[in-house]
Amino acid sequence: MAGNIPLMKTSEAAAFLGVSQSTLEKLRLSGNGPRYLRIAGRSIRYRVADLDAWAEAGACQSTSQYGATA
Repeated sequence: MAGNIPLMKTSEAAAFLGVSQSTLEKLRLSGNGPRYLRIAGRSIRYRVADLDAWAEAGACQSTSQYGATA
C-alpha cells in the first residue's frame, strides 16, 4: 500500500461511527458494513475514507427516505 494511510482497529472505527464494536462486527459479518482490510490473516482494519463513504451512503434527507437505501 502506497504511503502512510492511517488504519483504525474495530474498536476505533466503531467509536468513530458512533456504534458499538459488536454492531460493527455484525455489520461486517453480514456484508452490510464499511469496507475493511484484513491484515496478516486475522487483524481487521478500517480506513477513515471507507468509514466516511459508508456513513455518507446511508445519509437521508427526510424520514420518508429511511430504509430506502437498504
